[in-house]
Amino acid sequence: QKDDDIEEGDLPEHKRPPAPIDFSKIDPGKPESILKLTKKGKTLMMFVTVSGNPTEKETEEITSLWQGGLFNANYDVQRFIVGSNRAIFMLRDGGYAWEIKDFLISQERCADVTLEGQVYPGKGAEGSEKVKNKTKPEKAKKKKDADKKSNSIKEDNRATKQREDL
Repeated sequence: QKDDDIEEGDLPEHKRPPAPIDFSKIDPGKPESILKLTKKGKTLMMFVTVSGNPTEKETEEITSLWQGGLFNANYDVQRFIVGSNRAIFMLRDGGYAWEIKDFLISQERCADVTLEGQVYPGKGAEGSEKVKNKTKPEKAKKKKDADKKSNSIKEDNRATKQREDL
């Protein structure tokens, strides 16, 4: 070996070989168990929304308490405030994401947690928002808007009308 070789543990995440997956631990009835095993050892981010109408300072304080609780439970979590009521929790090991999600949604001021495209309503969610495990409505809305735009473009295309008249 050369002296300048980098040890496997020091390689950036995208250059490390993936951890082997033990398929005997997968429960076919729970798709989350598959995600837990595939995200193990990989960096993962989850979005957390604070309920009510907090200021950015309040969001900072509340999410700091949550981060402290997770730190005391030996979870390595970094927190970034991205809005007046939103924060990103970055995990070094994505295998623990669902345990952390369960902790966060049990908090009084947690409106929801978004993890791997799934929105999990928290204890602080309003009654209409408490639909278990809904997907992001924004994506569906954007797709519908794009379909409407493409239909209106097809209708307004003059070359198409002329061709139909011929």
